[in-house]
Amino acid sequence: MKPSLLRFILALMLLPVLWTAAAAQAVSFPELGSALPGRTDVTYLDLARMVIPDLAEDKDGFYKGGLPIQMRHIEGPDSGGSPPETSGIFNAAVLAIKAGGKDRLTMLFDLGDSPDSAEGYAVLALYDITVKPKLLDAVNVALDRGTYFREPGKLSVSANDDVLITMSAHFNSSQNYVITPLIMIRDDKFELIDMIYTFDENLCAYSRKQDVALQTVADGQPYAAIKVTVTDSTVLNGESCDDTPPKPESHEISVTYHWDKKTSRYTKDSDALDKLAGENANRF
Repeated sequence: MKPSLLRFILALMLLPVLWTAAAAQAVSFPELGSALPGRTDVTYLDLARMVIPDLAEDKDGFYKGGLPIQMRHIEGPDSGGSPPETSGIFNAAVLAIKAGGKDRLTMLFDLGDSPDSAEGYAVLALYDITVKPKLLDAVNVALDRGTYFREPGKLSVSANDDVLITMSAHFNSSQNYVITPLIMIRDDKFELIDMIYTFDENLCAYSRKQDVALQTVADGQPYAAIKVTVTDSTVLNGESCDDTPPKPESHEISVTYHWDKKTSRYTKDSDALDKLAGENANRF
């Protein structure tokens, strides 16, 4: 199956998640040619062209352009592939956030396949739209074939700051592999907090699913703690198969990220999610 078709099918599977996020946290998918709320002088296409300068609509309502501007990968200089020579998008996910006490707008563009990497290429862009729109930062957040905002899209870690949640994934007939980055904004620049790796399987005799839940916990620090809980569940399918199925069970793996004033970054209180990632890699 072609990666582009895989991305399309995955997008359809994620629509309920995206719609829930839109209702709960104001993730939206406006027409690129439409004006920003309360503005008549700026469209979302104007913002998108700050990332892809020659982006234009074709006769089918699809937006195409050339290379995006140069940008770093959220994971670091040694990560990520090159952008596709021709960028194509139908729309973009839009999410308003708080950063350093200021109103900011983020847009997420999945540009498709990278020519030299199994990962796709997806741009997370940060804008100041209070007066004349300005692109403040842009990073490639693709860690797999398809990239989206993950419910709930953002977490409020202070009265002045939100943390963003994206996800990259790919799947085949029986496996679904998901990477969930937590991203904060400091001095109008994106910073990676950490990445959560989960892996679902749907086999003949049983299915195993790893659900991620996130919440903030006030702990007296400038930024609230972030608790990540992965519920790892094995459920029998009731089918008669050659292999002996495992016992049905469900357990939680929790890690809390606390703000460390000395290092000026979030640190986690356990390596439990790293161990889970290692176990998942061995199953994949």
